[in-house]
Amino acid sequence: MPPRIPQPHHRHGAPSGPWPFLDLDSEIDLDTCSNPKREPSQEQKHWSKYPQSLYPNWTPLQQEKSGITKIVDYVDGHCTIHEVNVLDTAAFTSEEDTVVTAFDAEEYWKKLHMELPENVRVRALFVDSLSGPMCQMLGARYNIEPFFFSSSFNWIPARYQDTVDEGDHITLTLSFIRPMYNPTTMPSSPTSSHSLSLPTLKPVDQTIDTQAPLLLSSSDRIILPDILSIHMVRCHGLSTIISYHPPHKHRATSAHTMRTRLLAAGQSVYWNKLFTPTISVDPSFVLLALLWYPLYAFDESLDALYAHICWLEGRVIATTDMTLTQQLHVVRAHLLHYSSLLEDFRKTAVFIAETPNPMLEHPPDDVSAEKVASVKELMRRESQNLLDEIARLEQNRKMQDNRLKNVMDLAFSSVNLEDSRTMKHLTEASVRDSAAMKQISYLTMFFLPASFAATVFGMNVNVLSPDTHGTLAHYFAFALPLTVLTVWAITAVRRRDKDSNPIHANGYSKYVPLWSKLSWPWVAVRDGVRRNSTRLPTNKFGEVYP
Repeated sequence: MPPRIPQPHHRHGAPSGPWPFLDLDSEIDLDTCSNPKREPSQEQKHWSKYPQSLYPNWTPLQQEKSGITKIVDYVDGHCTIHEVNVLDTAAFTSEEDTVVTAFDAEEYWKKLHMELPENVRVRALFVDSLSGPMCQMLGARYNIEPFFFSSSFNWIPARYQDTVDEGDHITLTLSFIRPMYNPTTMPSSPTSSHSLSLPTLKPVDQTIDTQAPLLLSSSDRIILPDILSIHMVRCHGLSTIISYHPPHKHRATSAHTMRTRLLAAGQSVYWNKLFTPTISVDPSFVLLALLWYPLYAFDESLDALYAHICWLEGRVIATTDMTLTQQLHVVRAHLLHYSSLLEDFRKTAVFIAETPNPMLEHPPDDVSAEKVASVKELMRRESQNLLDEIARLEQNRKMQDNRLKNVMDLAFSSVNLEDSRTMKHLTEASVRDSAAMKQISYLTMFFLPASFAATVFGMNVNVLSPDTHGTLAHYFAFALPLTVLTVWAITAVRRRDKDSNPIHANGYSKYVPLWSKLSWPWVAVRDGVRRNSTRLPTNKFGEVYP
């Protein structure tokens, strides 16, 4: 199973924070604080000294805490760059993939400074398996704030604009969810962009951990966390988009996949018409097109989750297995987490739509005010389309959450009904046992006087002991009256309990006199005589005579 993603610490993803990647108990380098703006030497300006060459406040301690040191020290890896160029004619061209190692880093550094054709308006670099030299070269070449890399490494949502003259830097780090078939239940494909094998995971092994992938046992699909991390340099002439992609162990979207999706957007009739009049004025439309990828991923994930919830509903109706209740709690915990992801997605779309664009605020002389207004209206409209789709996803998520709540209530109701049936059976068994014990008690009380008499006389019966004066006649003369007296008392007590149950209309119990309790034999005979006297005469067939 892909490992859980790091718990995002939002305080570490705030570029405007006064202490980037410092906690309350972290130590401060006083030497750096004494002269934070000192001019670096020519050797220190080299790309290999990034990030401290451009950002002195990012000390080695902060770099180590943010994870940048771990990447910078990774110099022996092979970093692959997938490049797409967007022309001013709205044509999207794919360049040959470039593999950069520590041995040819200087060569690629020169390539980054090479002039591109004048008709290229946007250069998109999709970075796969980011290495230390590539991280330093990109950061030094495009003057990237280090928090972009630290936020990407630690999966911290971020939205930031750094305004410069006639251009700006935009950083977007967005977490989303994406469905994927479980590789342990499907054969490997030679065209798959992922090649890692996953261990088998059972639904009962899951815990409520929203940072870990969610296994849907009904369809053998996995909903796993993914990230879109983009830094864009907007300026007149050539704008640059840098897309970071996590290591393959997280099974996140690869750079190759994102590059092909951008090429597909360029071939779309709708987006091609949109890019044609606007790409030379506002390259943000390319960034907006990339935001539709997490939207599709969210939509497919919620579709798979809806089918899983329907499957759980059918299982809950058919059985009361407690394992299903645990799965319901796991799924609902993830649904609540997805609400925060959709809210971050919405804020990102609003950020793109409402963030001032220096290229439109200070357009070239050959761009009219009418065209600038038209581009702004198109951006507002397309951003609103994206916001409407995000609102639809949130409504779908709420519907699934409510439906999941209903099925959880149904599960608890089924368990309560089953418990009620069990309690009913236990009560009936207790009543039967009570009746049997009552009969045994009556039987014991019937023999109690005789047992008492036998105990009193003991061995003092002349039949057994010739030297004694007691006889069997004495025993029966004592035992039989005592038995009759015991039965008389028991019946009188029961008659008292029976007669005291009726309640008058005024709420008081019916009073039974003592003489009525003790005279129960005479009362029983009297009631029997009265019933016989009121009975009508019948023939031998039981028919009443006329």
